[in-house]
Amino acid sequence: MEQRRLSGKGHWYHETQSNHCPADVLPLVPEAAYVDDRFLLDLALPDTILDVHARWLIPARALCSLLFPLRVQVSRLRTLSAYDRLSTALTVAQACGVQRLCNHYAALLAPLPGPDSSRESNRRLAEITQYARQLASSPDVIDAKAQQQLDEVGLTLYDQVVINQIIGFVGFQARMVAAFQALSGLPVRWLPGHHIQPHALAEELDLEEWHSILPGVELPNASARQLESLARWHILGALAPVLCHEAQLLDLTGEILTSGIETNEPALCASPAFAAAADLLARSPDRFSAAQLTPLTEAGATQAQAINLLAWSAFSGWLARLKIALRKP
Repeated sequence: MEQRRLSGKGHWYHETQSNHCPADVLPLVPEAAYVDDRFLLDLALPDTILDVHARWLIPARALCSLLFPLRVQVSRLRTLSAYDRLSTALTVAQACGVQRLCNHYAALLAPLPGPDSSRESNRRLAEITQYARQLASSPDVIDAKAQQQLDEVGLTLYDQVVINQIIGFVGFQARMVAAFQALSGLPVRWLPGHHIQPHALAEELDLEEWHSILPGVELPNASARQLESLARWHILGALAPVLCHEAQLLDLTGEILTSGIETNEPALCASPAFAAAADLLARSPDRFSAAQLTPLTEAGATQAQAINLLAWSAFSGWLARLKIALRKP
């Protein structure tokens, strides 16, 4: 899959109708691949802020390594390569318009060999890319046909669990990078010329009435690790057995959920200031700035509370996308 730089754009776009990446193709910001903190991408933040949010930042950082290892061993049941994973992450980052994140995933993707030039490979990558873009920015259009198209291009049960986790996670990451950049007074998208359509809000679904289109882990066939994860994350209801096909991913997702990220400040949640900030972060993370954080602190929230409120909103969007993507019509 070939990268190309478009005039006036702040990051790399990728095509799906090409062969292996030429060795001399470089990302826009090659140093963006080398960060110590793969979640917040080495944003300069006070230790006091990082320490307050450590309980959910630690599993979030671990998810970066688990979802995007430097080498991926593909098999008949798990066909997503490192290229597939990073290409999907870049698509979501582009849909969110968070430049720091686009640079990072483009830099990681650029040196990797793309798929072969066969029609089947091109179609597979095109379907994955379209699905990622739609679930990230227009979750209201995801339906049984989208699921069927993933089946038709050969994504297995395990692949579909992973691809949906990648899309949800990178959307969460984009919003938190945007929020922490706003806290630091930094712009999210500082190069002009690229218009991001506002995202549709992810529909909230009641897990009591929710049924998965994918089969969950069956207890008689579950591994000891899967049984442990199922028992641990029953809080996720019917979603847990489906996500448990990749138990490590489920564990880290659950750790974020139970990290204290959910706010217990009803007065702040009910404030118009929070509603406006959360709505903009959900719809247009590329436009989020300090102007949205200031009203939260003026309404009585500390900086830590403001970030936590936004983190819970962003994480809720991740879970909502999983429910939409995996629901049975």
